[in-house]
Amino acid sequence: MTRIAIIVGSTRVHRRGRMVADWVYEHGREKAPDGVHFDIVDLVDFALPVLDEPAPAAWGVYEHSYSRQWAETIDSYDGYVFVLSEYNHGVPGPLKNAIDYLYNEWINKSAGFVSYGMQGGVRAVEQMRMIAAELGLADVGEQVVLSTSTDFDYTGWDESDPATTGAFAPAQRQLADLTATLHAVVTWAEAMITVRQKLLAA
Repeated sequence: MTRIAIIVGSTRVHRRGRMVADWVYEHGREKAPDGVHFDIVDLVDFALPVLDEPAPAAWGVYEHSYSRQWAETIDSYDGYVFVLSEYNHGVPGPLKNAIDYLYNEWINKSAGFVSYGMQGGVRAVEQMRMIAAELGLADVGEQVVLSTSTDFDYTGWDESDPATTGAFAPAQRQLADLTATLHAVVTWAEAMITVRQKLLAA
């Protein structure tokens, strides 16, 4: 069984990330070949504080129960689809914090990106690709770029309200990008399983 986690990278009360992650999950589940399983992993469910482990993540020694729960969850997957927005030209703080809690659990897995924002969240993905390289994640070139202007419907919403998220209504063309991204993440996840096995046997 190849297991892929769809990680929701924002924890704001009024966020679009969960709507986007649900879309990724439903499409992935519908199109998944035999032997491939998708889950949503929502950072809200883990309530990780700002990194407070005394030992470096690379040691794999976790003092706190929430750290161990997070480590066990991430370690159980072969690849990841990060659903992220762009905060101030970069990666959302809660996502970067959650990533930094761990090290070995990420290594030699695959990663893909579904981003959203006024500019599609592309600058956050640029940063994520550098982080992925440091963690030994095989990040795929395919990605989904969603605009908060054109891929969300604000009909009937009070656009002057800062809590307005709109209804998620991705353009039809986004499905092709999502299909390509998920296919690449699964393909590389399966390839990296072999890589990990060979490294363990070395």
